[in-house]
Amino acid sequence: MHVQEWLDTVPAAAVYAVVALVIGLESLGIPLPGEIVLVSAALMSSQHTGVDPVVLGACATAGAVIGDSIGYAIGRKGGRPLLAWLGRKFPRHFGEGHVATAERSFEKWGMWAVFFGRFVALLRIFAGPLAGVLHMPYWKFLIANVLGGICWAGGTTAVIYYVGVVAEDWLKRFSYLGLAAAVLIGLASMLVVKRRAKKARAEAPEPEPVPAGD
Repeated sequence: MHVQEWLDTVPAAAVYAVVALVIGLESLGIPLPGEIVLVSAALMSSQHTGVDPVVLGACATAGAVIGDSIGYAIGRKGGRPLLAWLGRKFPRHFGEGHVATAERSFEKWGMWAVFFGRFVALLRIFAGPLAGVLHMPYWKFLIANVLGGICWAGGTTAVIYYVGVVAEDWLKRFSYLGLAAAVLIGLASMLVVKRRAKKARAEAPEPEPVPAGD
């Protein structure tokens, strides 16, 4: 079942909770489809399903910030042995190459890696735990974490919501235009057929009279 189809089957409060939980767990370091869930829920909110986009954005932001903070604490306590263990358990997400790429990003960009990591799937999973492992000062991490969470979660919700509203309005207008075009085409076709029929009758030869004696 698709994510949006499943979300359609649960109450609005459950949608908020699912979005916050999935994004929080992803930010904590568990590879889950947080972005897909958020986009699906934001699209739902644009379709008059009772899901408030403001509440949805707030829940997504809270999940992102809290999840990243827990991931930071786990990474700071677990250190490099934690990354090695994650690499064995989840080689597709925490393999040596992925860890090295994320680590280079942190060394080069510092707290900006946490901020912009929100918008990159790989860094979104790594940001919290890796910042803790590398002992980034928590105040720097927190500032980047909160700002990144607001921009990513709130921004994604707003963009998808308005795209959904505009798309729905466009589709409605398109349906009206399509109906009008179909009517005009039908009328034009009828007039053409009538005109050709009239012309064909005018050009047809008159039948010869039959003699009375025959």
